[in-house]
Amino acid sequence: MRRVFNFSAGPAALPQAVLEKAQAEMLDWHDAGMSVMEMSHRGKEFMSIAAQAEADLREIMAIPDNYKVLFLQGGASSQFAMVPLNLLRGASSGKNGSADYYRTGSWSKKAIAEAKRYCDVNIVADTEIDGKFTSLPDEGSVKFNPDAAYVHYTPNETIEGVEFAYVPDTGDVPLVADMSSTILSRQIDVSKFAVIYAGAQKNIGPAGLTIVIVREDLMGEVKDGTPAMFDWAIHAKNNSLYNTPATYGWYLAGLVFAWLKEKGGLVEMGKINQRKAAKLYAAIDTSSFYANPVAVNSRSWMNVPFILANADLDAAFLEGAKAANLMTLKGHRSVGGMRASIYNAMPEAGVDALIAFMAEFEKGNS
Repeated sequence: MRRVFNFSAGPAALPQAVLEKAQAEMLDWHDAGMSVMEMSHRGKEFMSIAAQAEADLREIMAIPDNYKVLFLQGGASSQFAMVPLNLLRGASSGKNGSADYYRTGSWSKKAIAEAKRYCDVNIVADTEIDGKFTSLPDEGSVKFNPDAAYVHYTPNETIEGVEFAYVPDTGDVPLVADMSSTILSRQIDVSKFAVIYAGAQKNIGPAGLTIVIVREDLMGEVKDGTPAMFDWAIHAKNNSLYNTPATYGWYLAGLVFAWLKEKGGLVEMGKINQRKAAKLYAAIDTSSFYANPVAVNSRSWMNVPFILANADLDAAFLEGAKAANLMTLKGHRSVGGMRASIYNAMPEAGVDALIAFMAEFEKGNS
């Protein structure tokens, strides 16, 4: 068996220990005589898996009791619509039906486009310059509408590799965060957020599962015409079992949560992730052959884009990386160059191997 270092932005690598445990339990989960994929989502076996996964997530993230945790489908992209559908009525009773949005990269742009179907969107910060997103607004520099239903931002933009180093202070206006690419990468204070949502395929588990963490007082009053499947309160009332959920993804997420506990939790994971990113940025910054386009104070821990001094060498770099078992390093077409996504499951040894290859390639092509 050959395992490579997979730097994909998503679906991303999963911890090998998690894959091995899932492999061992594939045909027979805990003497049930069946795979988790074959279980009824309402049977006692899967119900125990679901309950343990939620308990472990609540523990590692220190989620307060007044928040519901939902295990849904549809990806973060469905939440682009579910956020306004669920918050415009409940969070803005007596207000003007508008929401504040940060426009800081490709994913926040998509969230804005969807929200405009349901409300007036006020762009409180737009960091695009000449078609590029390479920096973020300074903390405290953004003015919010006190009558907005909510403020939405994307803490980490995977494509551009920009990441907020702070949590915006929105006062009494509910703060919503698309944490698809940064959730579980470090400890956060959940109480600062009204809603956190995240597609699973980066730090949680396989594609097909979406986590939504929502404060209870913000549920139950949706816009007229909202489908039942887009109503958070219905999913909360049914313990995320209103329909058949992504059962195997939920199970694998639970294995990832248990793995994180074994690794020392999110404080320890944050230290590891910060160290990995610092190593890679140092290798880029000390070279005249590679460059990172993002402002230093806006650099992502999770997604590190870099360009070669000579773009004609991009194809050779990728071929050489593949030969060295370093996979999925090609940058997004809108940015170019390379991108190394170094989520929780990327071991430090993988970052070290990438740095060593980069140095070798530079030496042979300078």
